[in-house]
Amino acid sequence: MKIIKVLVLAFAMLVANGAFADTWPSRPIRFIVGFGPGGANDLVARAVAEAVSKQLGQPIIVENKPGAGSVVGGDYVAKSAPDGYTFYAGAAGGVVTIPMLRNNMPYKPEDLVPVGMMAVSPSIIVVNSDSPIQNLKDLIKKAQGNPGLTFATAGSGSTPHFVAEMLKLYTGGGNYEIIPYKSGSEGVFAVVSKQVDATSEASVVVLPQIEGNKLRAIASTWNKRITRLPNVPTTKELGYPNIFIGHWSGIFAPKGTPNEIIQKMNAAIQAALDTNALKARLIPQGIEPAPGSQADFIKFLTEERKRLQPIVKSANMKDE
Repeated sequence: MKIIKVLVLAFAMLVANGAFADTWPSRPIRFIVGFGPGGANDLVARAVAEAVSKQLGQPIIVENKPGAGSVVGGDYVAKSAPDGYTFYAGAAGGVVTIPMLRNNMPYKPEDLVPVGMMAVSPSIIVVNSDSPIQNLKDLIKKAQGNPGLTFATAGSGSTPHFVAEMLKLYTGGGNYEIIPYKSGSEGVFAVVSKQVDATSEASVVVLPQIEGNKLRAIASTWNKRITRLPNVPTTKELGYPNIFIGHWSGIFAPKGTPNEIIQKMNAAIQAALDTNALKARLIPQGIEPAPGSQADFIKFLTEERKRLQPIVKSANMKDE
């Protein structure tokens, strides 16, 4: 009898979830951004939210909850009701890299269910426009010489830090003096002002300086060329496929969110990213739309963790 009651209760819950998913969304949705207003992740979230709201017929409100490299926002969503009305507009920090650096995460990565990728702002290796470094070959040669190469990062575990460590690991080593700054923008300024030889930052961040002839782009660390910068080769094209990382943005749901809702949201994201209106907002800023299924996103995240974990260990990266 007890077993029968459990089975009846489970069936009732499945029916209720199914009915709930059928009426979703019936009220406004929230996208929680783990960074402050104006950054690449915030920009993508707001553009995609507007386009997705048109697909779903409900407003999507973007809220910024910055702190701890986006962990504050991730924690908020991880502890939210799994009802399909609160999503995390996250990046690598909150679900991939910071959990590798910290032992005291307030949530587990699996507490946030991948829904779909939105877009990527490919990382671009840049030097000052007056630098004698003309290409990636020149940069590697300088790093392997004396006194070596100074490379600005946004701190331990940041995307520029991973790029610097990948350069060391996959180009035969060298003398890379890694100089941490408080932000990627500060690192970029250090290159513009000739305090540092090179850095790597999101295309949306460095595009104005590249077009203003203050920085020279020598390679993109994504797997395909950037639409806005078609003449900049990828590290893969240049013979270094393992130097691969980008500033991506994706949507996550609290664990327990009905799968029907996750699939509806994924379909809405893909449809939005395929519209000319959203492409026109993202591509001119150096941001590449990255539509794909939930399975595609899960596979990407699995491969990211597998690729980056050994680099964290070899470089002895620590949370700062």
